[in-house]
Amino acid sequence: MEILDDDTPLILGGIKQRATLGYLLLHANKVVATSQLLNALWGIDDAPATARKILQNAVYGLRGLLSSRRSEPPGADAPQGGTMLLTQPPGYVLRVDPEQLDLHRFHTWVSHGRARQAQGAPEAAATLLRDALNLWRGPALADLVEAGIEWPDLVALQNTRLDVMEDYFDAQLACGRHHAVLTELQMMVQAEPLRERSCGQLMLALYRCGRQADALSLYGRVRSVLVEDLGLEPGHGLQSLQQAILTQDPALTPGRPGTGVPTAGDHARENIRLSAPTRSDEVGGTGAQPETPQRADAPEAEQRAADAARHRVGVLSIRTRLAPSPDRRHQHDVDELLDGTTLVVREEIERFGGTVTASIGSVTLALFGLQGAGDDDAHRAVLAALAIRDVIGECAEAGAAHLTVHASVTMGEILLRHHTQAAAATVVGTVLDESQALLRDVPPGEVRVSDDVRRATEHAVSYRGGGASFRGWQVLEVHQGHGGRDAEASEPAYELDVLRGLAKRTWHRSVPHLVTVLGDSGTGRTRLVERFGGWLAEQPAGAVLLTGRTPAAPDDSPLKAHAEILAAYCGVGIGAGPAEAHAAMAREVQSLFPSGQRAAWVLSRLGTLVDVFALPGTGMGGDATPQGEALEAWREFFQEAARRRPVVLCIDDLHRAEENVLDAVEELAGSTRLVPLFVVATAGPELLLRRPGWSGGKSHVTTVTLEGSETAHERLVELLLSSARDVPSHSLRG
Repeated sequence: MEILDDDTPLILGGIKQRATLGYLLLHANKVVATSQLLNALWGIDDAPATARKILQNAVYGLRGLLSSRRSEPPGADAPQGGTMLLTQPPGYVLRVDPEQLDLHRFHTWVSHGRARQAQGAPEAAATLLRDALNLWRGPALADLVEAGIEWPDLVALQNTRLDVMEDYFDAQLACGRHHAVLTELQMMVQAEPLRERSCGQLMLALYRCGRQADALSLYGRVRSVLVEDLGLEPGHGLQSLQQAILTQDPALTPGRPGTGVPTAGDHARENIRLSAPTRSDEVGGTGAQPETPQRADAPEAEQRAADAARHRVGVLSIRTRLAPSPDRRHQHDVDELLDGTTLVVREEIERFGGTVTASIGSVTLALFGLQGAGDDDAHRAVLAALAIRDVIGECAEAGAAHLTVHASVTMGEILLRHHTQAAAATVVGTVLDESQALLRDVPPGEVRVSDDVRRATEHAVSYRGGGASFRGWQVLEVHQGHGGRDAEASEPAYELDVLRGLAKRTWHRSVPHLVTVLGDSGTGRTRLVERFGGWLAEQPAGAVLLTGRTPAAPDDSPLKAHAEILAAYCGVGIGAGPAEAHAAMAREVQSLFPSGQRAAWVLSRLGTLVDVFALPGTGMGGDATPQGEALEAWREFFQEAARRRPVVLCIDDLHRAEENVLDAVEELAGSTRLVPLFVVATAGPELLLRRPGWSGGKSHVTTVTLEGSETAHERLVELLLSSARDVPSHSLRG
């Protein structure tokens, strides 16, 4: 709870004063009986004899706080206007302008968002609902909840928030943004596993992301929880969704109503995202699918009714060529290769925000900008074309097969028409024909663009033109800093988004938080932390990032990582002598701890860590400070440092740490001190073998698991290798 007076926070008193204000704000502009307030503050049977006097003192203090900028004495009721705490039988009423309350604005925006969603406008609904949810900075009145306050009003408010989050997910799914909400949905389901609606939304998002097995696995876990904990089977909606996923029901694709679960699919036409087409779609002009039979008695006007909208888009056409086998016995293998190649193409297009509208044979057509025209639509189409060329090239090289890629990019207007009765979409426009014509002249391994695309992207991409016989502009390279296959913007880094969001929440709430990144070697633990560090350096919060690695050698000190982190904070570089290192640490300790006695205690305990860094190989033997005291001093040092500026500590390979080190890392996040201290620990899954309850059930602690999974281009490599073994060489020649 926070009160702002012209953006300046007002300092609230003790817990009873804060609780009195919080309860009155939950019932703003309504009379709250004194007995009701007493029950809220102490409970029905636990109020002391002096409870009324304590309440009166709290009210007196609040009046003084709210009238601090006025001339009247604090004990008097405030004049008309502004925020006033009034005595009104049988209790008190807090008069406040509703627009000054986040809670009121939340309910207002939610009401508007739900209205827009009911009108079939999911884009507008998503914006309003997201703005409403952004007003939340954690649980309602979290400071009171931490102190033991339990009000039904807060439970109801939290449930309302969860309902609104599900409304928001509905709107985003209706807009085709299943990738964008996947991480949030996963966190929601993890925190609220019994909410069937959000579980169904996550199943739908996973299915649309091509993760059918994960969607069905989630259903199994949800069913187990419901049966074991409540003795209930999942509801009809969730069961119907499971069956639809099993049968790959076309109704589950974006832009189609009737998913069988409570989503906003019925409103998808307001902001259409084309569904995944079948191989029978026509590439040159439409992405339409066969219309469903119409009732004989349907009015002719209704039969022809359609929604149409013009979009300015970037158009990408891709042709992947693999010579068919003259031996019919091996044609099936070649078809498998073609299918795998098309899957790679689709994944790369979606990574760059494009929409595949048609795929027939070896040609794929994709549009960029269907969700709203942007300045970078053509640029993203070019980046996607280059990424596909590079990935397919790597696959072909690894698989020793002759596989080539041809790509063309154009831009212009298309007419998108959604047929009311057929639940299908048609895309037409001369720019599609232009793209196909340009594609016919593209040599193997090249990406060519139209003149319009070249002009729109020449600030970021280098091109080469030719003479009269050279059609289009050949893409040479992407300028540094303007993307590419390895650009962060093109990678679906959901785990990175989790780290970013938790770090921002830590800074905003000044509550320590521990994130453990679990994964086998090779799953990208180090890469994830490196990218997080790169993002951190660009943030205005001015957080200091410090890293240390848990030693693997048994001769190294078990506190080596802590020593490296301490040295980095004190500015002690590798090769510094003991005297220089101790002097640097002494300066930092004395600046952080004004109390000479406390500074001396911390300094004496941290000396051992400085020796570990400055005198590698000395270990913790001899007269060294016990590890427990050194860790305690280290923890207190960085808690105090975080009071001055946000601190991010990264500890690698935590699964190698000793037990007391693991305890110290957990205690960092368990501290009750309100400081922006963010801790990231990477570890192998063996950490959970040693500590099965690691992070489980603890507040301010999160675990992110990285799972190595086979990508589409890895599967393609396997197909190519298999083909190279099984298919005669002449059948794979270009």
